[in-house]
Amino acid sequence: MTLALVTMSHSPLLEYADPPAEVKDAVQGAFSAARTFVRAYDPTLVVSFAPDHYNGFFHDLMPPFCIGYAAVGVGDYGTTAGPLNVPAGRAAELAQWVAERDLDVAVSRRMEVDHGAVQPLEILFDGIDTVPVVPVFVNGVATPFVSMRRVRELGEAIGGYLAGLEGERVLVIGSGGLSHDPPVPQWATADDTARAMLLDGRHPTAAARDARQQRVIDTARAFAAGTAPIQDLNPDWDRALMATFASGDLTPADAMTPDRMAEDAGNSAHEVRTWLAAFAALGAAGPYEVTHSFYRPIKEYIAGFGVMTARSVAG
Repeated sequence: MTLALVTMSHSPLLEYADPPAEVKDAVQGAFSAARTFVRAYDPTLVVSFAPDHYNGFFHDLMPPFCIGYAAVGVGDYGTTAGPLNVPAGRAAELAQWVAERDLDVAVSRRMEVDHGAVQPLEILFDGIDTVPVVPVFVNGVATPFVSMRRVRELGEAIGGYLAGLEGERVLVIGSGGLSHDPPVPQWATADDTARAMLLDGRHPTAAARDARQQRVIDTARAFAAGTAPIQDLNPDWDRALMATFASGDLTPADAMTPDRMAEDAGNSAHEVRTWLAAFAALGAAGPYEVTHSFYRPIKEYIAGFGVMTARSVAG
């Protein structure tokens, strides 16, 4: 079998911000390269590692990892709402495989996913139900965070399962990051209203969702103007991490601690856990090569914005 990978930053601001034309063109060029790579590979199955932004997972029950047997997009920031094409039997096999390797992973038969999971499917496949996809939630917002070593081990276990599939062309996606510090409330500093949302903010009214999204849009405009009270991007951190992923030796990421990640690259830098899991899954199938790599720090998107494609050398 063969295994391929796309990791990409996502941003709810893709359709709500206006970076310089050359920046927007560069991002679209990176997306186009990823689409070309995926279309040439023609995957029969996708495993998507993605975070959530308090749209599907909340503090009433926050697992470090969760495999979806069914999933629906919530439609935030104008992304597609509705069901993903999840092969429930394959998802259940994967969950059993992971459990038998002493990794405790939650499962969901009605997972709700937001732009973090939906946006890559829209960009790469022009829809969220055009290809079979198993969604794997990786917590990137809520303490306590498991170690990066544990994230790597999760990816390796999933990659071991995928490497044993006959007749499949599997694409793993890692969605999130890189350095960024958008205005996502933190439980320790949130007021009572924000804590109510963090505890169980499912299915907000249209007005409540619009208000929450407008705060992010306004923060992005202020950040681009240099007036937002959020942490700056860290291109050096981003590029060093991408180099680690490209190297094939992911063990240096084991030393990354949650506190230092937030200090160096912002509270939402924890989303790079999805990249680590995806590269670990790819590496479990053997040596790999990166076929395309793009990076730009983009304040209008509040993100160190990266896109990488890779595939197994033997594939």
